[in-house]
Amino acid sequence: MNFVVISPNYPESYWMFCRGLKENGATVLAIVDTTYNQLKDELKQYCDEIYVVHSFQDYDAMVRAVGYFTFKYGKIDWIESNNEAWLTLDARLRDDFNVKTGFSLERIEELQSKSQMKKYYKEADVPVADYKVPNTLKDAIEFADKVGYPLVMKPDHGVGASMTYKIMNQQQLESVYMQTKDHVMILEQFIDGDVFTLDGICDEHGDIQYLNSLEYVGNCMDSVLYQQSIGCYTQFEIDDECRDIVQRTIHAFKIKNRFFHCEFFRLTHDVQGLGEKGRIFGLEVNFRPPGGFCPDLMNYAGELDVYRLWAEVILKQSASYSKLRRYSAGFVGRRNSIKYQYSTKQIQAMFNEELIEILYLPEAIAAAMGDVAIVARFTSPARRVEFFKTALLRKDCL
Repeated sequence: MNFVVISPNYPESYWMFCRGLKENGATVLAIVDTTYNQLKDELKQYCDEIYVVHSFQDYDAMVRAVGYFTFKYGKIDWIESNNEAWLTLDARLRDDFNVKTGFSLERIEELQSKSQMKKYYKEADVPVADYKVPNTLKDAIEFADKVGYPLVMKPDHGVGASMTYKIMNQQQLESVYMQTKDHVMILEQFIDGDVFTLDGICDEHGDIQYLNSLEYVGNCMDSVLYQQSIGCYTQFEIDDECRDIVQRTIHAFKIKNRFFHCEFFRLTHDVQGLGEKGRIFGLEVNFRPPGGFCPDLMNYAGELDVYRLWAEVILKQSASYSKLRRYSAGFVGRRNSIKYQYSTKQIQAMFNEELIEILYLPEAIAAAMGDVAIVARFTSPARRVEFFKTALLRKDCL
């Protein structure tokens, strides 16, 4: 099994995907955009060969890399990055090298469209926010008149919360429309609900072999746009309703043999026209693990190794790590620009038994996850609540 892994050096922990592949019998062939002597020794250890390119944006160089591996090792069986930034690149290379184990370019471009996602959620019988892809300002105003304010406008194809706007009235709608008229944008009914995710690994039939759920404290949109604090934590248990919803979603999207990261809203109160408190709405589906160090939260929560588990599922269709003990692991992402009541050292002392690590995040991750991440693991919901309340308390809120 010849497996080409793109960018296993970033995020840094992704070298462990290579370890999982190697331990499950694959020939691991990596393509990186970092000089060889800057790579972690662990990555080098679990790769049969590493090919260095100047940039992943240079498609000719990527073709030469995969072509070299094909010449030396034979037919390529898999091409995968597990990284949102390179999903289109993965698919383009699969098409050019006749690799059938993942999405084609045509399919990934369809599935990355937020408006197209709506129809698959509907196939799964999962409700979604009403939406419109406006071609004119008149289209946008007519949609607003139909569903009311507030609205959310964001790129139909896009990663993260960049170019995302919460619109409160027609004046703002007109302004945002003019700012973004050169882009394909989707306009959505605003849903006042808690965002949570259902993330996991599915096999060749689309059946989920491992499932985790993340609940957010704050939200990614406000974190990026307004540089607010953020946090999230894994659930101790996942109820049957959520398990059923996400399995229907995975089957409707025809996701097979890969990680997935599905986002949902849960209504916090009864809303006329939308439903009762607790009703769940589909938001987005992503075809890779949750971002940053969130796979590590899965490991802390379950005392498992999702990097190994992913490789075991896609190569052997088994999941030996899927039913281990569950804690709740989470992080608080704090901003250097915010004055908190308690310093990082004070938080460390107060939650010493729960603390796992303190991370000073690189700029690319910090935009959404904070400058300093305090990671901890909990055995009780009460202690978890205390942690988030303490770590997020600002001096100006006293």
